[in-house]
Amino acid sequence: MFIAMNRFQVKLGSEAAFETVWRTRESYLGSMAGFVEFHLLKGPVADGHTLYSSHTVWVDKAAFEAWTRSEEFRRAHARADNRTGESLYLGHPKFEGFEVIQSERKAVAA
Repeated sequence: MFIAMNRFQVKLGSEAAFETVWRTRESYLGSMAGFVEFHLLKGPVADGHTLYSSHTVWVDKAAFEAWTRSEEFRRAHARADNRTGESLYLGHPKFEGFEVIQSERKAVAA
């Protein structure tokens, strides 16, 4: 498995707009071979921002890389903007990619 994450430092007061952008976007992820799941995570508030992370799980790194080269990726990111024109972020999102070495799952989900 491969986990791809982007960290976003969202300006204080812009959280609702940021979440709306994500909730209303067309992601196209479900149509991609090798896509497993997506999560949008909200983290702590610190130094003038709220930390968010988008988190996708793929069957392997090759599947993720195929997504980044796809037309679906271009379409999804072309609409991933804030329609007010003002930036919701402090700086640029930070990408982090991880190959899964070990995984553990509860036999029966809660």
